[in-house]
Amino acid sequence: MIILGVDPGTAALGYGVIDRTGGRLRAIDHGCLVTSPDLGMPERLLAIHALLSDLIELHEPAIVAVERLFFSRNAQTAIAVGQARGVILLAAAQHGRPVREATPSEVKSAVAGYGAADKGQVARMVQLVCGMTSLPTPDDAADALAVAICIANRVGPVTQDRAGVLDRAAVAPIERGDSAYDRAVRDAIAREKRPADRPAS
Repeated sequence: MIILGVDPGTAALGYGVIDRTGGRLRAIDHGCLVTSPDLGMPERLLAIHALLSDLIELHEPAIVAVERLFFSRNAQTAIAVGQARGVILLAAAQHGRPVREATPSEVKSAVAGYGAADKGQVARMVQLVCGMTSLPTPDDAADALAVAICIANRVGPVTQDRAGVLDRAAVAPIERGDSAYDRAVRDAIAREKRPADRPAS
């Protein structure tokens, strides 16, 4: 199974392609698209779309794995990453490729065994896991390979992941139903609506 991992960004976008055969992972391709600061956002997004389309057509991945921005203190960074993610999702949908996602801490835990691993630790583990002769560079490409490894290690049959009702940033459609989470939310709301118990007189 071929998996295309993407570390989204508008200034620099990392990509990494791996092949999973049984329990063995092998790096096929990796790199980084750096867009010029002289370009406007529409031109940067067009370059990202063109690259993703080319990569999908070249490697024919079964899955596109994307790093998900879970939290950012910088609103501008979050918006830029969100715009890049949107273009990545568009390219995947245009080519009929399912998308899987993972947060940075999930990726680090899956690859390095530690959710706060630094970039050097992640790159060394990517090199080891994929049997590469040298460290993958630049960091964005190493991160993209790590995303692909994370998804490769947890993917079963290619089905669509489902998000929770409140998880509006996720790729998959919102799943509604009577989950344990939904029941807990309903119970909490019901407790809030009950009048406070009055002490006995």
